[in-house]
Amino acid sequence: MKISLITAISIFISVVAQAGHHEAGEMKSAAVIGTVYSDDGTPNQLLVGNTDKQQIWVDYIQAHNDRDLDGIAEINADDWEGYLPDGGVIRGNTTHIEFLKDWFSSSENPKWKVMWMIANDGATNGNATETWLTTGNDITFNDADGNQVTEHHVHDIQFVGTKIKRINVYSRLPQKE
Repeated sequence: MKISLITAISIFISVVAQAGHHEAGEMKSAAVIGTVYSDDGTPNQLLVGNTDKQQIWVDYIQAHNDRDLDGIAEINADDWEGYLPDGGVIRGNTTHIEFLKDWFSSSENPKWKVMWMIANDGATNGNATETWLTTGNDITFNDADGNQVTEHHVHDIQFVGTKIKRINVYSRLPQKE
């Protein structure tokens, strides 16, 4: 009886230790959250990303609200690209700063508020991993008649290191009651 009890306890401890080891291994690998397709249509896993880029985005938005063009330029990669909801494209850090300088001096007075963020990583071409942060942001500005308007934007932001390389902006007006 004593040997059976010792054997049972030993098996129990081995199973628990193995399960714990398995769980620890699972926690270290990133969860698959979807699929990203390469230019040739090859599917690749889209993985949970590291959330360390979120503070960079929060600081970037604050720099926009503060009209801190130097701060924005510091976060942008030199080859920064912006794809606007109206189909416009802005290429280059210098061009982006000039665009913002003109916009900030207009009567629109844009202000942003970060609502949510999701970090993700995925390989799209040649197995190079890309780092992205998808965010929901409200932008409030004055329309041509001076009325305050709020739009809901989704920004899909590509990071290279700690620099923002690309932003895709998608927009919708708030719901009408």
